[in-house]
Amino acid sequence: MEQKQHDVAVAAAADLEVLEAVDLAISREIASFSLFDEEAKLRRMISKHYPHLLDHPKVRLYNASGAAKAASEAVKSVFTEESSVLMKGHIATAVLLKAVLNEEYGLRTENILSHVAAFEIQGFNRLIYVTDAGMNITPNLKQKAQIIRNAVHIARSLGVETPVVAPLAAVEVVNPAMPATMDAAALTVMNQRGQIKDCIVDGPLALDNAISTLAAEHKGISGDTAGKADILVVPNIESGNILYKSLVYFAQAKVGGVIAGAKAPIVLTSRADSAESKLFSLALALRSSTIE
Repeated sequence: MEQKQHDVAVAAAADLEVLEAVDLAISREIASFSLFDEEAKLRRMISKHYPHLLDHPKVRLYNASGAAKAASEAVKSVFTEESSVLMKGHIATAVLLKAVLNEEYGLRTENILSHVAAFEIQGFNRLIYVTDAGMNITPNLKQKAQIIRNAVHIARSLGVETPVVAPLAAVEVVNPAMPATMDAAALTVMNQRGQIKDCIVDGPLALDNAISTLAAEHKGISGDTAGKADILVVPNIESGNILYKSLVYFAQAKVGGVIAGAKAPIVLTSRADSAESKLFSLALALRSSTIE
């Protein structure tokens, strides 16, 4: 039973960066793995680069010819609760998500899927969560409320009991000409009325006033949450992508990301992500999968 609770199903696992992350996770004893791919190819790759993983008790290989088959079999493993987390391997995101959204065995719920990234940034005494930088292009108000709920679930799984959520905009005042400020104000009211629970939503806020108490003080923004945001909600995917990559490349932040809102967490990493980042994403997904 313990093994099933911490098993990761990897779709199209024959990828060196993915296998490195698997090896790191195995060495830290944080999970077991079900690897889906063309078995002969997978065995050759593991034998050449990570031979100690062959016949390892926490690594199981499953033959799946082709990306679509690997995706469907990995998703089915999570659907049947043989695995608790789904991970993207050497496969197109669209192919994996098609299996995730399958009506018969997929992982879709009534919630929307959204990307949540947890950053460890030098100089900050807390993790900073950014959402949604990878799934929803231009979310509407209803979708933003669900994006917040997904991110709150992830933050709470890491011990933040009542996360402070800042819907970001360019200014701190409501301006009808700036839709991001209108949505931020509405989300704040929704939180105050109990429509968004287990967090404190405060917005609109510009980035500096959301994360810096000094900047908030200079702008005359007061209150217990000023400058203390845990979760940054971006208005669209472009701003989220820029913020995400700025933190990684300019600030050298450590990051783990997960797709939330499905029946189980999904590790949807990029080939450009380091093995360390993939490991952090795995740890984040595994942790969030244990919290209802």
